[in-house]
Amino acid sequence: IDIITDGLKTSAKLGLIAAFLALIIGVVLGAIAALRRNTFFDRVIMVLTTALISMPSFIMGTLLLVAFAIKMHLLPANGSTAAGLLLPVITLMLYPMSYITRLTRSSMLDVLGQDYIRTARAKGLSENKVITGHALKNALIPIITVISLQIPSLLSGALLTETVFVWPGIGRLNWQAVQNRDYPLIMGIVMILATITLIANLVADICYAVVDPRIRY
Repeated sequence: IDIITDGLKTSAKLGLIAAFLALIIGVVLGAIAALRRNTFFDRVIMVLTTALISMPSFIMGTLLLVAFAIKMHLLPANGSTAAGLLLPVITLMLYPMSYITRLTRSSMLDVLGQDYIRTARAKGLSENKVITGHALKNALIPIITVISLQIPSLLSGALLTETVFVWPGIGRLNWQAVQNRDYPLIMGIVMILATITLIANLVADICYAVVDPRIRY
């Protein structure tokens, strides 16, 4: 339990920062892409997110490591210092951020075509109120689902990301336990991650009701 707790604390610091940045940046970029549909900004955002989703995390982490730590000497090669958090966080957040961006764009385009959006505009509401108060809020339902599914993997530190940056989190700990055939440690980690998954799903269900008043339990 002590070993798992130490690893979880280390991974949680990395995962929570990555999850927060992925959610904020993903929603903002997705909303911009939807509002600027078929423009230059939309195409650039879609091309970049497609590339980032297609690239495995260990390749992205290795490229960032070589570029910023080995070639430019701008950042440490591991997360032993505060500055060393930057590369692992970026590597960990790129995939969920890209996925959330594409999902937000798709959801926003669907919501912006609904009758109540046209009604809100016809009633004279400002565009900011239409977007933030009606469109974006109703587009958050699928995004909440995705982020609730991503949080357990982000909190586990994404095994490959922790391995590339030698980050002593629960993902790397799980890999070492598998290599050493440490079955009690493996079962303990699996139980902890399963519990985190259940809690994340519960929080997502509660958030559904907060975002959409039509949903009641």
